[in-house]
Amino acid sequence: MPKKGNRKRLKFRAEDVCSESVTVADYADSDPAIVKSGRVKKAVANAIEKEVKLLRGLEASHGPVQDVLSSVASVSGADCDSSDEPDPEDCVKGSRKKKNKRRKENGDCCDGEEYPVDIWLVLASYIRPEDICTFALICKNAWTVTCTAAFWTRLYRRYYSLDADLPLRLQPDCMGKMRCLRACVIRSLFHLYEPFSARISKTPMLPEATPTCLLNSKCLLFWVNKIVGSRPSSPMWEFNFKFLKQPAKLKNGSSRGLQLPRQYTEVHTNPDLDCSLLQVTTLNFIFTSVVMGMTLSRFTISVSTDMRHHRVGLAFQDSPILRGRSLRGDPGVQVVLDPVHSVRLIDWWHPQYPTSAKT
Repeated sequence: MPKKGNRKRLKFRAEDVCSESVTVADYADSDPAIVKSGRVKKAVANAIEKEVKLLRGLEASHGPVQDVLSSVASVSGADCDSSDEPDPEDCVKGSRKKKNKRRKENGDCCDGEEYPVDIWLVLASYIRPEDICTFALICKNAWTVTCTAAFWTRLYRRYYSLDADLPLRLQPDCMGKMRCLRACVIRSLFHLYEPFSARISKTPMLPEATPTCLLNSKCLLFWVNKIVGSRPSSPMWEFNFKFLKQPAKLKNGSSRGLQLPRQYTEVHTNPDLDCSLLQVTTLNFIFTSVVMGMTLSRFTISVSTDMRHHRVGLAFQDSPILRGRSLRGDPGVQVVLDPVHSVRLIDWWHPQYPTSAKT
């Protein structure tokens, strides 16, 4: 064991080394919550230990080093970074203090400014049709602007052109009606706005996967059209099924969403909302059962028996099927269409969708 005088000398030299190794940044940028814990950086501790070993001329001496480290711990502090081995309790305390400090700062600051509806109406004149949903999610006033008749009227005039081939209901003379104005403007954009019309033109004759969005939908209408092409001797038949999707319920059991302003209720009226049309074109006429008023429980697209066409199978039930429950031995009313030439699913905004007479 070294003498007491040697130990004091070692402590003095070690503190000098520590003062040279510790910079001002270690004190200025350190967290006060961690400085109180008295932990030393690993790099500083290793430098002090190395210096002490050189002074003593020993390869490993733990007693004096611990004394030196205890004396240095009262002078310097360190941060909880990647190069340290921090105490989890100290780091948790420091993070809690930081969070409390941030909460106080956020509570002191203001919530922001609320701009009038007129400013949002001016900004709405510069957004693209595909960005309307994003714009309406900014704040309540922005959403209120998208409910007004002025917003949809300006959007229609911005993209209307004289050489556009529009149906009678979508002509400028008929767009002055407030009823179903939003639905009519959306339909007209698929005639006037190029990105929307290009999206429709790329629709394949057969979907890549069987659509599942029609399951548990109610069949409102069913009709058959005869299509005569270049060969009158071999016409095709188009089977049309108009479906209405069941309203989605919220977690609290209610099905009511965001309430529109009363003065704009007519603008957002749409009799064909949540409706879609399933068009199945076959090479031959096929007798089918009456399925109007029934619920679709199964929809499949498979390969036909001749291995050259497709086959569509539909199953209908008298009542909707609850989620998570399966059918027990009741196949329902079966509709089989074979051979099939094309299958198309058309939404209410599609140009080929048969609009309701109420619009």
